Amino acid sequence: MKVTALAERVESLLAPEAVRRGFEIVAVETAGGQHQPVVRVFIDREGGIDLDAVCEANAWISEVLDRDKHLSHTYTLEVSSPGIERPLTKPTHFDRFVGENVSIKTAPIDGRSHFKGVLLGREDDDLVLEVDGETLHIPLESVHKARLKPDVHFG
Repeated sequence: MKVTALAERVESLLAPEAVRRGFEIVAVETAGGQHQPVVRVFIDREGGIDLDAVCEANAWISEVLDRDKHLSHTYTLEVSSPGIERPLTKPTHFDRFVGENVSIKTAPIDGRSHFKGVLLGREDDDLVLEVDGETLHIPLESVHKARLKPDVHFG
C-alpha cells in the first residue's frame, strides 16, 4: 500500500496515544502541497464514532502533532470517522472485512488498475477477490487504495 512519508510519520506519532485512549487510527492520508499539506486522520473505536468522539480526538491529535518538531510547518488537520466507505489500509482490515464488497485501485495488473468485487481474504501477500465470478489474486504491494463498498452489489 502506498503511503506518503508524512502520513507514515503522523500515524506512528498518533498510534500509541490512540491505543491509550481507546481509538484506532484507521488511516492517515495527506494531500496538497509540501508547504501546506492537508492531513486527514480517520479514526474509529468500539461502538463507533460520533461528533463528540471526533472533537475529543481532534484535541489530542492536535496536541501530539504540535509537539513534533518535524511537523513545524503549517498543515491543515481533518479528523473524521472512516465513514461507510471505510478505507482499508492495513492487512488486518482486509482480514476483518472478508465477505464485504470492496473497490481497489492498484498499479496496472494485466492492463487493469480498478477492481470491484467481494473480498474473499488474504493468501500470503495477496488479496483474494471475486470479480465477475472469477477469483483474482492481487498483490498487496500493488494496492494504492482500497475501500469498502457496502451498498453496492458486484457480480
